[in-house]
Amino acid sequence: MSLLIPLYVHPAEDPGAWHRLITCATRTYAVVLNPANGPGSAPDPAFATAAEALRTAGARVLGYLDTDYGARDPARITEDLRRHQEWYGVDGCFLDQAPAAPYGLPDCRRLVRSARRLGASTVVLNPGVHPAPGYARLADLTVTFEGPWSRYVSDFSRPSWTERLPAERLCHLVYGVPEPLVPLAMRTAGERGAGVCGPVTGDLPNPWSRLTPALAEADR
Repeated sequence: MSLLIPLYVHPAEDPGAWHRLITCATRTYAVVLNPANGPGSAPDPAFATAAEALRTAGARVLGYLDTDYGARDPARITEDLRRHQEWYGVDGCFLDQAPAAPYGLPDCRRLVRSARRLGASTVVLNPGVHPAPGYARLADLTVTFEGPWSRYVSDFSRPSWTERLPAERLCHLVYGVPEPLVPLAMRTAGERGAGVCGPVTGDLPNPWSRLTPALAEADR
């Protein structure tokens, strides 16, 4: 089981978390870089330093891009990707709030193709739910669950098409996990067909504002 780490806290705010992440970089699937709900309007030296250290340590670094469920202008999304690449040297992108309905598939396909043409070697889609099956064929990794532990335990169902995909193509992001249950959350993700996960103890409005305890567990 590998970890997708969206650590949405400034490196100057919690340098210890970023240091721990760098030391465990090879155990991650990828780290999502998100300076300002995207790359921001200007380079941030602290994030640039963190991104370089992560890459040097062997981590794949992805730039956060918000698609607003397909409503955002694709030109603005690709411009954000260019900024991520120029300022932070990202390897690919994390397309958050991706659409999931069949009618959004053609536009999403064009967006992913544009990202690949710009040099994104890894594309992660995050609809946060099981999308129409065609979406998973576009991306290297698809997040098919994002939500609280309580819902993950009580209200998760797995469509049959996911059983035909390799586990490393699917990811579950679960927040609000009681710390003693983080290992259980990781095992549960594996049992439900996800080879990548990101369980955290944090909760809304920003569950990803601190380093997930799952990383420490993976380091044992």
